[in-house]
Amino acid sequence: MAIALFYDIIINLDTYPVTNKPVFLEQPSQNCIDSQPSSLDKITGLDNQLKQYFSEQLFLKSELNRTLVSFQANKTKALYRCFKYKEAFSASLVEYLLKKYNINQGNILDPFAGSGTTLCAANSQGINAEGIELLPIGQEIINTRKIIDYDLSLEDLTRIQYWKDQKPWLKTKELDPLLELRITKGAYPEETKASIEKYRGALLQENEQVKSLLRFALLCVLEEVSYTRKDGQYLRWDYRSNHQQGKTHFNKGEILNFEKAIINKLDEIIQDIQPTSQQLELFSRNSNKGNLKLYNGSCLDILPSFPENIYDAVITSPPYCNRYDYTRTYALELALLGVPEKELVQLRQQMLSCTVENKAKDLLKINPDWKTAINVTDNQDLLQSILNYLEEQKAQGLLNNNGITRMIRGYFYEMACVIQECGRVMKPDTYLIMVNDNVRYAGISISVDLILSKIAEDLGFSVENILVLPNGKGNSSQQMGLHGREALRKCIYIWRKAK
Repeated sequence: MAIALFYDIIINLDTYPVTNKPVFLEQPSQNCIDSQPSSLDKITGLDNQLKQYFSEQLFLKSELNRTLVSFQANKTKALYRCFKYKEAFSASLVEYLLKKYNINQGNILDPFAGSGTTLCAANSQGINAEGIELLPIGQEIINTRKIIDYDLSLEDLTRIQYWKDQKPWLKTKELDPLLELRITKGAYPEETKASIEKYRGALLQENEQVKSLLRFALLCVLEEVSYTRKDGQYLRWDYRSNHQQGKTHFNKGEILNFEKAIINKLDEIIQDIQPTSQQLELFSRNSNKGNLKLYNGSCLDILPSFPENIYDAVITSPPYCNRYDYTRTYALELALLGVPEKELVQLRQQMLSCTVENKAKDLLKINPDWKTAINVTDNQDLLQSILNYLEEQKAQGLLNNNGITRMIRGYFYEMACVIQECGRVMKPDTYLIMVNDNVRYAGISISVDLILSKIAEDLGFSVENILVLPNGKGNSSQQMGLHGREALRKCIYIWRKAK
């Protein structure tokens, strides 16, 4: 008997009562129906129960469009636009949240700092901000922003202008060889690779501030001078490279000449930080800025070392449970920063479990106090039903990768531990604000928003709101072909620690 699955989004406008409005009415594929109908029934029922449980918290917010809750809005914002960290949310979103929830002083934490959007946006509002970031590319971007905001002098800026105008790397004989990883070998035309190595050799003669800014500019142009393009889970290679091609003939368009790309980027950076005559006396130090501090490493390792009740808010966006491997998509940048093959593998395993290659972490070995978070997750019925269904699919050979179940299990258990730690280090009656996407595997939509919100509630948070973007995210073409089209919710969770 065919089973109709109703996929809905719960809409709640600020001044109107809650209404449930079904968006999709789909028939699952016959494979899904025949495999485990009882499992699918149970998942659908539990998901609907959880939606009903949070029906008064789910709000559709028309002003929270995907441009605001993504990197898109940063494309015109000074300095944020320089490096296209596509997984980031926008500085405008952070400013919106700070204003809406009256967060205007104290200390803010971002345990998944990424390229530092939360830290820099809060910092510019005079709020102290601390972040934790595992990947060296994120650390480099944040540290460069710190140098620009706190340590860069007019003399340093003049030196950057000299590099743009005089191109000293063209005159140097000193080379700084570029590390190549297995997944970056052959990423550049030979003349481009030679230019990068000469540029690196020349910048070694500069002071630390200038050196950092010049290296940042180089990181910003690697993709556009290479044969590659960042494409979700991997680097996509242009057909003009010697790299083994996939099924499609990919042409990324113009591959910029190195000299043109780096001069354009240096000019953009200069324009973004060039002071006006009215700003000159403030250029060396902006007294209105808060303090900014970065911890290098995994938040699973670092958070337990923090004292209790020290932060006035947490604003973050963890990696999504979508199989994206940042150690691959940012492989060019990591290679330029000198991250060797062995360390790259270690970084991949240290990341929050969000790729199929992540091995299970021994969470109680990291912190025995996380037994509470683990027990709460063990008792999350919807999650456990999903994991059981995926194990059944795996046993029947129906998963396209056998690491999917392990990844999803690791993701939620690790996130539960992060949530518990955030609750410990936050002051009473403060907000934890999180941006995240729902996902879909093996025909099952996983309500990340509802599951994590229930875990947070069981760990002592009050779920104030789950703000839903008006335009959901489409599932992958592979999932769509097998299981039909479905819009997945993208949300901002607003949780409050008890008084």
